[in-house]
Amino acid sequence: MTKPRPTYFRDKINAVPSFSEFVGLPDKALTPEDALELRTATVGPPGKKKQITRLPEWLKTPIPDNSNYKKIKKDLRDCWGGSDKSAATATIMLMGDTCTRGCRFCSVKTSKAPPPLDPHEPEHTAEALSRWGLGYVVLTSVDRDDLADGGARHFAETIMKIKQKKSEILVEALTGDYGGNLEMVKLVAESGLDVYAHNMETTEELTPSVRDRRAKYRQSLKVLDTAKKANPSLITKTSIMLGLGETEEALWQTLRELREVNVDVVTFGQYMRPTKRHMKVEEYVTPEVFETWRQRALDLGFLYCASGPLVRSSYKAGEAFIENVLKKRKGATILSDEATGMAKAIV
Repeated sequence: MTKPRPTYFRDKINAVPSFSEFVGLPDKALTPEDALELRTATVGPPGKKKQITRLPEWLKTPIPDNSNYKKIKKDLRDCWGGSDKSAATATIMLMGDTCTRGCRFCSVKTSKAPPPLDPHEPEHTAEALSRWGLGYVVLTSVDRDDLADGGARHFAETIMKIKQKKSEILVEALTGDYGGNLEMVKLVAESGLDVYAHNMETTEELTPSVRDRRAKYRQSLKVLDTAKKANPSLITKTSIMLGLGETEEALWQTLRELREVNVDVVTFGQYMRPTKRHMKVEEYVTPEVFETWRQRALDLGFLYCASGPLVRSSYKAGEAFIENVLKKRKGATILSDEATGMAKAIV
C-alpha cells in the first residue's frame, strides 16, 4: 500500500494569491508597527545585539574623503581650530569647550565652573584668521554664566582684533543670551561685526523642555531685537530645529514674532539625537516639509531662509548668500559716500 504524500506545502502555496492576483491587489496601508519594523534593525555580535532605528535616506551622506583632508588635519594639529585655507568660510568656537548650561539637545560638555578664559585667545584668533585668506568667519561660543559679563567683552575684543588685522573679513557672531543682560548684547552688536546670530532653537511651548531652564523664549527674542536696534545695519539671524514635536501653528507664531523684531535670516534643520541621554527625535521631517517652511519664511519677508534636513545654523550656502548681500551693501555705501563728497566739493 502506497503511503499518501503530505499535502501541507501544496495547500500552503494554494492558500496565497497567485502572482497575477498579487500584482493586481490594491496596496495595503502599513500599520505603525509594520512601519517601525521596516525602520529598525538588529545589529551587533551574539550576546551584545541591540536594536537601532534606520535613518531616512535623505539624512544619509557620503563621508568626505579628498585631498583637503590632510590640510585641514594639519591646521587642527597646529592650533586650536581651523579650516581649509582655500575655503570661503570657517566657524570658530571661543571661550573653551565647556558650557555652564545643559540643554537637552546638545552634546557639549557642561560644568558649573569651566576653566578660565585664555586672555590671548582674541589675539591668536585674529592672527590665525588673517593668515587663512577667508572672506567670512562665524564666531560662536559656549555659554559662560560663571562670568559676570557672560564672556561678552571677550567676544567683542575678538571681533575688534579681527577687524583691525583684516577689515574686509565679514564676521558673524553666534552668541548666547548673556543671561538676559542686554547691555552685553549691545556691546557685541557694536563691536564691528556684520551678522548677529542667536538661536531660538524651538517654539515657545517646547522651550522649557528642550533648552536649559535659564534660556527663555522671550529672552531670546529680546536679544535679537536689541542687537538690531543697537546696530540697524546688522543682519540678524536665528536657527530652529524641527523634529522635536513642534506644532505647525507654534512654528507659524515663532516666525511671525521673529519678523516683528526684524530678524533677517532664519534656518531650519533636523534635530539629531547626539546620545541616548539626550531627548528623542519625535519626527524625521521630510525634505518636502522643509521646503514648505522655507517658502513660508520667504513669504513672511525674511531676507533669506536655508531649510533642509542637513542644514545647520552655520550653513555654507547661507553664509555665501549673506556675504554677497553685505558686499553689495558696502559697495552701495561707498558709491553713496563718493557721490556725497563730490556734491559737497561742487558746492
